[in-house]
Amino acid sequence: MTEVPGSARLVLAPGVRHLDEPSAVFEAMLTGWERQQRSRALVDGTVEPRIALLRRFCEFAGSYPWAWTAGDVEDFTASLMTGGKRLAPSTIRSHHMSLQMFCDYLLDGRYGWVAQCEDRFGQFPSQVCHDFNTVAHTSEYEGRPQRRPFTYDELQHLFDFLDTRVEQVQASGRKGSWAALRDAQMIKTAYAFGLRRRELCLLDVVDLRPNPHMRQWGTYGAVHVRYGKAVRGGVPRRRTVLTVPELDWVVDGLRQWVEQARPLLVADVGEGDGLDRPELWPTERRGRISVNTMDKRFAWLRDQAGLPPDLSLHCLRHSYVTHLIEHGYPERFVTEQVGHSYASTTAIYTSVSNDFKTKTLQAALARVYSHEDE
Repeated sequence: MTEVPGSARLVLAPGVRHLDEPSAVFEAMLTGWERQQRSRALVDGTVEPRIALLRRFCEFAGSYPWAWTAGDVEDFTASLMTGGKRLAPSTIRSHHMSLQMFCDYLLDGRYGWVAQCEDRFGQFPSQVCHDFNTVAHTSEYEGRPQRRPFTYDELQHLFDFLDTRVEQVQASGRKGSWAALRDAQMIKTAYAFGLRRRELCLLDVVDLRPNPHMRQWGTYGAVHVRYGKAVRGGVPRRRTVLTVPELDWVVDGLRQWVEQARPLLVADVGEGDGLDRPELWPTERRGRISVNTMDKRFAWLRDQAGLPPDLSLHCLRHSYVTHLIEHGYPERFVTEQVGHSYASTTAIYTSVSNDFKTKTLQAALARVYSHEDE
């Protein structure tokens, strides 16, 4: 009989008794579930945190899956919601979903874990995550309320600060002017194309594309995103983000970076060592800048600029969506620009400014009440 990936028979030798039977069976369960998930083409970033969570929950409960109870889940949840590092509801719900999926896996008759537990321990696992003890998904957006788009004034202040910083570093003669220019252009590009952090960091020079309708922009009329956010179990989704005329200032910045500043990295090491590297945003060590590094760089620059600490690099993407809506772009265009599957997701990102609301209301008032003046 052909066994499905994750079957108990594939990870437990039949008839073998272990010195530490409970621990050995639990490890076999984790191995089996990992195989089952990988057979679904789930990536390491999905599988490994789930396995780590199960180990953590097992240690917290002080028991193994065949002895877990709904009360263990409730106590574990309470521990996640107290202390200085209280987790967000969305994170807790993700933990609940992982526990629920693991229990479903154990209870599925195709994998044979119920029979193994009953034979070895006289107990069998049960579903411990229910509607009454898990976080419900009741809101489209569960992020921190402090997270919001940048205002136009905040964006201008940030960009002015970045430009001034580049000039100051260059004037001082200190090392770092090249990196300062790179950081400034990365941040401006993230906003001008509404990119996610990973999409931004994984851009290559060849991802800069022309727009045949705007030949004067050269190869900076669009950005081809090859590492878009993937649907779970799928490959990264691709899209092309067009340069919009309201943000065409990014063209001059990208041209300066690609044609003048980026080649300077090569000058220090000799011809032919660097120009042939693909990364749009290389580091001084000739590698690719990482998402974590860029997060830290942005946080430091934001603090130096005196902006609120809740404005993250991802908030620039929220700003992009909001400002395109304010500029009058159709919802479908904005959704495709940012790579959302549904317009409802784009709507979550949108937070039009008070000025835009005022102008919209004034236009509506003029349209409705203009006949009274006739």
